[in-house]
Amino acid sequence: MATVQVGDKIPDATFKYVPYTPELEDGLACGRWKGKKVVLFSVPGAFTPTCHVNHLPPYLKHYDDFKAKGVDVVAVLAANDPFVMSGWARVEGLKDKILALSDVNAEWSKKLGLTVDLAQAGLGLRTARYALIIDDLTVTYVGAESAPGVTVSGAEAVLPRL
Repeated sequence: MATVQVGDKIPDATFKYVPYTPELEDGLACGRWKGKKVVLFSVPGAFTPTCHVNHLPPYLKHYDDFKAKGVDVVAVLAANDPFVMSGWARVEGLKDKILALSDVNAEWSKKLGLTVDLAQAGLGLRTARYALIIDDLTVTYVGAESAPGVTVSGAEAVLPRL
């Protein structure tokens, strides 16, 4: 069960990532989110079926819609290492649109109460499937999935909340 609530300030974090370079065709560095509107969605794992097919692609498809609603940063987060996230970003063609952030050991997601134990599937502790709208470091929307699949954390659910 998520412990983060609408109105909460997000906890401090340092995410690992591989910054944008034309050579890698990868996502840009995150920078600071103070004073910015951020849509962050989290997946249990890069390249996993639901994440790769149903969760990330609609965010890329609707990227311009998010920008039109004043979103400064769109980011995808997973417990995968930064190199896996960089590879996934290149495969998906994220370039400088969606940041691919690594929440190593799901440490930041733990602070939000948004992790899932997938040890029985051989994946260990992972980031849960969720989406946050963060406005000037304050959470204004929490969409945490309570069952398999993409509903409240999907692009189509988040867009009307902006």
